[in-house]
Amino acid sequence: MERLDALRDAVKALLDSGKVDGVLALRANGPASTPHLYRPGDELDDLVLWPKYNIPKTLDMLLAADPDVRLGMVTRGCEERGLIEMAKRNQIDLERVTMITLACTVEERDECRCAWPYPSRIDVGEKVEGIADQLVAEHDKLSFAERTQFWKEQFARCIKCYACRTACPQCFCEVCVLEDDLWVETGMLAPPFPSYHLIRAYHTVSKCVGCMECEQACPADIPLTVLYTLLRRDAEEMFKYVPGRSVEDPPPLVVETMWQGV
Repeated sequence: MERLDALRDAVKALLDSGKVDGVLALRANGPASTPHLYRPGDELDDLVLWPKYNIPKTLDMLLAADPDVRLGMVTRGCEERGLIEMAKRNQIDLERVTMITLACTVEERDECRCAWPYPSRIDVGEKVEGIADQLVAEHDKLSFAERTQFWKEQFARCIKCYACRTACPQCFCEVCVLEDDLWVETGMLAPPFPSYHLIRAYHTVSKCVGCMECEQACPADIPLTVLYTLLRRDAEEMFKYVPGRSVEDPPPLVVETMWQGV
């Protein structure tokens, strides 16, 4: 309760400061949580910490709806990194956002198999170190043929519901190639291997921050976080780029395209 009380105090202080028009946080909704915009004077008794919910996309919509609004947001490490990547692509104006940063607990870290369970600074909570994803470690032991078979079996369960795309804060294209019949044939379940998931993976490889929203949204329980962790690792090895590390780091695909003169 100390952590929750500290968070409620921080939200109240920001609302009382007059610096923001509201603070986006999680509100209890039975056993779950939902995003809620708290306004100055609101009671905060129903503000909660968990279960984690995808609120960066809600923040994006609120900022887009009113160009003058200034908002606060209770922000975990993965969400901070996600907002940084969104800002680089003109999806979020960070000048209009005040973050109340929250460090995850050991239990929350373990739930998300998170290697980086804290923001760049910590307003609420205590820093705990990240952990290696054991599912990734198990995948690394497989041969090339075994990896191919593994993903064939995983993707065969896909019902192309688009939940992974819809939940991802980094999926914001106005026209989605995954709905183009040239690339992903309409009416085919599961999508032909490996078009759907590899196209989406490569579109997000330099933006994915490991928030796990895609995997948590997947009704087929496909371990998508494993795939994206492997691609992030490759991007770091090839380009020395870590998504969400700094707003000053240019995205590697932009750098490579400019270098090639395209």
